[in-house]
Amino acid sequence: MKRIITIAVLMFSVVSFAQIKVLETVPVEKLGKVNNNYIQKIGDEYTVYYTAIQSDDESSTMKKFTFKNVNNDYASLYTIIMNGFNANPLYDIKLELPNNYIWLHYTGSVIPEKATVQFMVSNKDDSSATSSISEPFVRDQINKLFQK
Repeated sequence: MKRIITIAVLMFSVVSFAQIKVLETVPVEKLGKVNNNYIQKIGDEYTVYYTAIQSDDESSTMKKFTFKNVNNDYASLYTIIMNGFNANPLYDIKLELPNNYIWLHYTGSVIPEKATVQFMVSNKDDSSATSSISEPFVRDQINKLFQK
């Protein structure tokens, strides 16, 4: 009788653990970092986190924009930003992402290495106003942020 009870308890415990499923997880990679600004990769999705120096929403200074790496968009974004530093005269570049519009705002300097770019991000739902502006980045900081 003790054996039957022991076997029943063991069978019951095996059945109860069968309800647990192991789900596939995607690793989170933190790419380059400059001050509090960084890029995070989850699968084929990249998220750029940046410190907002000006924002319509004052609740948080950390802002972000996300995009998928379709057609090597991560490398394309890096190339677009870096080519903007070489433009003469410097001009703003407007990009469209799935949920946001991003303006790359360049500010020139007599010394080319001191030219800066800022991310001016607005939500597609309210494209009339800029919702946040990042701190300025020089060329070397963009290289570090994108790990180049």
